[in-house]
Amino acid sequence: MRSNLLYKHPKTILNKGSGYLAGYSHSLNPYTGCAFGCSFCYVRKMPVATFRKEEWGTWVDIKKGSAELLEKELTRAKAKGKVTVFMSSSTDPYQPVEYKEEITRSLLEVMTKIQPDFLFVQTRSPLVRRDIDLFLQLKDKVRVSMTVETDREDIRKHFTPHAPPIRGRLKTLQQLKEAGVPTQATIAPLLPSSHEFPDTLADLVNRVCLDDYFMGDGSGGRRTKTLGISSLYEELGLEEWYSPSTYRLMYDRLKKSFSKDQIHVSQEGFLP
Repeated sequence: MRSNLLYKHPKTILNKGSGYLAGYSHSLNPYTGCAFGCSFCYVRKMPVATFRKEEWGTWVDIKKGSAELLEKELTRAKAKGKVTVFMSSSTDPYQPVEYKEEITRSLLEVMTKIQPDFLFVQTRSPLVRRDIDLFLQLKDKVRVSMTVETDREDIRKHFTPHAPPIRGRLKTLQQLKEAGVPTQATIAPLLPSSHEFPDTLADLVNRVCLDDYFMGDGSGGRRTKTLGISSLYEELGLEEWYSPSTYRLMYDRLKKSFSKDQIHVSQEGFLP
């Protein structure tokens, strides 16, 4: 999907952590909008998206001057107390435009010099492996969370046709592990998957976060319902996977491959 790109010069780059991210002092979004345009993305129903005339996934705003802003704001925030950062809450920091613009990398470079107490990096893109050198400088102050909603490529194509293939994400988890970067696999939102999925992940990570629409969209599933996601399950005859109780099924499967303290559910799995 081609995205309309706009260059913006924001007045601020660090936002106060609130709601689902209340466990963080700040959230950090290098871009506004996201070219992956996932069908289930709750941001579609947030003001940042609803005020735009264009469809979610077709536009991206590039935040120029972000590194300089972050340097000032991070220094100021650290002087006031503990700083924990979630990157990113309403965009993917490693969406395709990052290959050229490197806004995310510039922000990481600032954070290796002025280190937050903790940085959580959330993405579904294999491009994250490019920045292993910077993650290693942050040592145990960083965790990279790779979204792997399913191990079935047919399901991925049905729900998120513009997102990176599953194989690339799994390979990236392997590379992060071999490099010694703290990681987790995030099954969010939980999509239909095979019985082998937990075993596949157990070879790559020692920490898993499991979340669904009903716990994780910030509205008890109401935002997701308005997106009409249930129809995507009906098209595949997999309605039983669209239920508040489905996560228990996946949790029980994960327990056969992971110990209880390695499995984190919903908000707890994203905390510092």
